[in-house]
Order: sequence, then C-alpha cells, then structure tokens
Amino acid sequence: MTINREQRDRIASGQGFIAALDQSGGSTPKALKLYGIDESAYANEAEMFALVHRMRERIVTSPAFDGRRILGAILFERTLDDRFAGEEAARFLWERKQVVPFLKIDKGLEAEDGGVQLMKPIPGLEELLARAKAKGVFGTKERSVIKANNPAGIAAVLDQQFELARKVLAAGLVPIVEPEVDIKAADKEAIEAELKRGLLQRLDTIDAATPVMLKLTLPSIDGYFAELVAHPSVLKVVALSGGYSREEANARLARNPGVIASFSRALTEGLGAQQCDEEFNQALDASIESIYRASIA
Repeated sequence: MTINREQRDRIASGQGFIAALDQSGGSTPKALKLYGIDESAYANEAEMFALVHRMRERIVTSPAFDGRRILGAILFERTLDDRFAGEEAARFLWERKQVVPFLKIDKGLEAEDGGVQLMKPIPGLEELLARAKAKGVFGTKERSVIKANNPAGIAAVLDQQFELARKVLAAGLVPIVEPEVDIKAADKEAIEAELKRGLLQRLDTIDAATPVMLKLTLPSIDGYFAELVAHPSVLKVVALSGGYSREEANARLARNPGVIASFSRALTEGLGAQQCDEEFNQALDASIESIYRASIA
C-alpha cells in the first residue's frame, strides 16, 4: 500500500512540529488535572475520556492551531472514531487544518524487566492499521521505555519496535519508533550511546524508499542524534519533552539541529479549562510559537 505523498513531503520538508494529543487511560487523569479538571469532576472512564476529548477539541479547533506551525498531530485510538467540530478527527486535521494525522497504536507498557519496559501485545493490529488507513491517518506511534543501560534490554526494545515498524510499513503507514529514555536515569548518557548504536544498526535494514520516523528523549549531548537525522531511512527525528518543563525542553531542542518537537504535556502547559476562549487561544498561541521556534532553530 502507498502512503500519502503530499503528507510525506510535508513531514519531510515542512517547518514546524508535531503535537502529541494522545494521552491514554494512564496519563489522562494527570493531563486533566493540569488542565484544571480534578478527578471529582468525572465518575467513570467514559466521562473522563469525554472531558479530555473536549480539551483536545478545544485545542485543535483554536485559530492558533493549524499547519503554519504544526506539521502533524498524534491521536489516541478513541479519538480516531470521534469528531472535531462535527467531522472525523483525522480528516478534520488534514482537510481543515493541513495537519498530518498520526495514531498511537501501542496498548501501554509491560512491567519493568532488565531495565526496560516493552510494549504490551497489540491485539487486532492488522484491523486497527487498516481502519486508520481508511480514515486518512498517515502514520503511527508506539512507545517503549528504557530506564537503565542494559544492552540486552535495549536490544529487546529495539527488536520489538522494528518488528512492529515493519508491520506498520506493510500496511501503508509510517511508524514513529519511540524508545523513550527516562530523563531521570542515572546512566542516561551511556543509554543514549547504546541506543544510537542499536538504532543505526537496525535502520540500515530499512529500505530508504519506505523510511521510518524516530521519537527520542532529548539527548544529554547536544547534536548527538545528527547521524540519525541524516540517515536515509529516517523521514524525521522528533523529540519528546519527557518531563522537562516547556522552557527547558525548548532550550534543549534548539540545541539539536534537525530535530523537531513532539510535545504533549509541554504543549498544554499553561492551558486551563477555566480560561475564556480569548485567554485560552492566547496561551495556546504562545505555547505553539515557542515550540515552533525551538523546532526550526
């Protein structure tokens, strides 16, 4: 299956960043609390997801949110079947905002073992990828976490990530490979050295005609991912904020040429449910502008 060439060109050469709007069951309560909605505001999971969808809809329908500064947006699976301003979410992003839609497909993390957390199994993967493709999604995102410099554990993470990436590519979608490194890891710099080595080794097995994307923790050494940015089998390298404040994440990002943001919590920092539309749109515009500037530095 072929990918959308216009969307691919936009990701490859466009100016901007990717908004991560894919908070899932585990991260949604924290996201809502930061937005000013306490757990007492909802009685069950359905009400919780309805509230976070309204938050996402408010973000993507804001005049501050469009393709001038935002290249793509990552959606949670529930959002794929939901609507923004009355239109299917993925189609709204591309057709109304010129923002390329991605889908988070992982089902969360296994318990830590060997200093890493692998992805849980993804039942119904083929059907999910086919549904995403039919709804106009361009690519997927799948997250693992590395917490210690254990070469065997890091290899297991990368083997699982690239096995899944090949399935995504076969479905005509572009995978965002995300082996996150815990920013609190005592040996973060050593982990990044092992991770880069393993990534380069596996990227050499990927056809440059069907490249992947990488989503990585901002590195301890500025410019450390330059070889990954330049690799012919990499469409784009994006960075997660990983717990850094927006100010610190932007500063670190600006020191890594060729890497763009894919922030979630840092993007929504300062947004509140109690803000009037004018205040909300101004806060979102300032957030988007700061992340955009860091991404094109």
